[in-house]
Amino acid sequence: MVMAKTKYEAVRQQRLEENKKRMEELHLPLLTQALKDASSPKPSPMKKTKPRTARTELVPVRRSLRFSNKSAPEYKEITVYDRVQIPRRTTHRTRDFSNRVYASDQARDVAMKKAEGIEASLGSDHPSFVRSMLPSHVSGGFWLGLYTDFCRWRLPRSDSVVQLVDEQGEEWPVVYLSRKTGLSGGWKKFAVDHSLVDGDALVFQLIKPTVFKVFITRVDGECGDKVGGE
Repeated sequence: MVMAKTKYEAVRQQRLEENKKRMEELHLPLLTQALKDASSPKPSPMKKTKPRTARTELVPVRRSLRFSNKSAPEYKEITVYDRVQIPRRTTHRTRDFSNRVYASDQARDVAMKKAEGIEASLGSDHPSFVRSMLPSHVSGGFWLGLYTDFCRWRLPRSDSVVQLVDEQGEEWPVVYLSRKTGLSGGWKKFAVDHSLVDGDALVFQLIKPTVFKVFITRVDGECGDKVGGE
């Protein structure tokens, strides 16, 4: 075993010597040194760079081809003021109905019969109808609904303004709402100006497409019943 190891070392040493001779013949050590010298070049001095200077230029704004032949728009400064809104005053008023008078059935019937008598005396040249006043007509919401069939056949099919002419010939413009078939804006003024109360009966005679002649029959005040049943 020891002899085999000694022989291996002798062969190995012999090969190393042979390889060394071959390297010297090929001048490999000189080439190796030359490569080392070439791989580490001498540092060159750093180039000096000029500092950059900032400058501004006016360049044309890129515009669409559709407006390339047109002159550029001119702008001017304007002063914009914020809209000033006055806050609404919200007051919650409680209506006092203590003095409201409701008509009795007897008084209402009397006023209706008087109105029907007036309607009969008018003849049939102009269409007409009778309407008995309720609290909502004269003191509540001030909305007067009319008869649907009459409105459908006699009045405009779109919202419009109709004129109410009293017995003295004075006129009151009132808004007529076709879909609701009733009188809205302006009716309150007519009711207040004529002091209408619950139980009064009114005759509406259509003398023109949007003009009503109005006849008023008053309810008998002595038959009225006060709220609270006095």
